[in-house]
Amino acid sequence: MSTPRPARVIDARYLAPPEPFEATMAMLRMLEPGETLLLRLFREPHPLYRALARGGHAWRTELLSDGTFDILITCGGAAPRDGEA
Repeated sequence: MSTPRPARVIDARYLAPPEPFEATMAMLRMLEPGETLLLRLFREPHPLYRALARGGHAWRTELLSDGTFDILITCGGAAPRDGEA
């Protein structure tokens, strides 16, 4: 990601569903609005995106050359989601 790496990272690339979703939602409950979390997965988490939108959170997704999806999540909707400006 081109933005600075957040202090909170969930490397869920080797976790089975629904563990990545549950870990992400649990971490978001501990963050303050505007704080960020980096989630790393080998698949794009479309169900998570819907939950993030419902919760007012923002995210940016980057597909890396090794197939990893890096999803930078901002708690509380402090930044626009992909496709919004």
